[in-house]
Amino acid sequence: MSTKLSSYVWDGCAAAGMKLSSVAIMARLADFSSDDGVCWPSIETIARQLGAGPSTVRTAIAKLETDGWLTRTARRKGNRNASNVYRLNVQKLQAAAFAHLPVSDASESDTSKSDASKFDGSKSSKKSSFHPPESGGDPSVNSKQDPSEVKDSRQPAAQTDREVEITDLAKQVLTHLNSVTGSRYQVSKSSLENIRARLGEDFTLEDLTLVVDYSQAKWGADIKMAEYLRPVTLFQISKFPGYLQSATKWHAAGRPENVDGKWVKPGEVPVGDTTERDAAYKRYMSGTISQAKPSELELRVGKAASAANLRKQSPSFAISRWNSIWKEQAQLGNQGAAA
Repeated sequence: MSTKLSSYVWDGCAAAGMKLSSVAIMARLADFSSDDGVCWPSIETIARQLGAGPSTVRTAIAKLETDGWLTRTARRKGNRNASNVYRLNVQKLQAAAFAHLPVSDASESDTSKSDASKFDGSKSSKKSSFHPPESGGDPSVNSKQDPSEVKDSRQPAAQTDREVEITDLAKQVLTHLNSVTGSRYQVSKSSLENIRARLGEDFTLEDLTLVVDYSQAKWGADIKMAEYLRPVTLFQISKFPGYLQSATKWHAAGRPENVDGKWVKPGEVPVGDTTERDAAYKRYMSGTISQAKPSELELRVGKAASAANLRKQSPSFAISRWNSIWKEQAQLGNQGAAA
């Protein structure tokens, strides 16, 4: 960590007109850097520590390079890309910091006696042995170990109250998901990551549990769709807003059930439900309807069938007529419920 560069960033970057998000990124790079301004943290590391998206970090770094605050050099490790090497523009950072210091502070900093080579990485002394994790001198020159293999020995920062609250809420969502779907997802980073991210975006506990209930009603009976009920997919940012919008409409409609791909409100009998229809026909023909605690629909169909004297008709006609009456009464019942 370079205390000198960190102070330059905080004293000069924001005052020079840099966006706050870019100031934060510069500060993290300075934390990883040697005094020469060289470091190589991964995009994912910076994004994780700042709570930003990797694409946001990449865009900001590209803008910082365009504006002359740093340069970056791509690296490869074997057949795969490794983290970039960044070299902060120490002279520009120093100039920005000193330009915005109070006169009394600036006068105490005798820059005329400073050796410019101290800020030029190409002229820095070989005696320097500053090599903190993911930072230090140019890895292609004097690092004996690839930075991607260096373990970060720093202790993780303590969670804030808000982070603790989000984690607790995420565990509640995961518990609800397990209860509703009959799954056994463990409380782990992979299971909680997307849940915590959505809660951090101010979606509520109720929003996430509603999406769980809706998705179970929509896909729970289809084993091919089980993949969509995993926490890593159900709560991903590209899908979740759309799921929540559909779940909200589903809730407003009274949380209907998915029967053969059709939403059926509680208490309704779908027109295409042949299982109940055929069982009711057998009970009617055998005279055992009263013993089976019939539904309202079955009672109405039985009454209409008796009016048509269905038991005295031929079997083929009786079945066909029963099916027609069932369909008519189911439609009338659904229309009455909608009204």
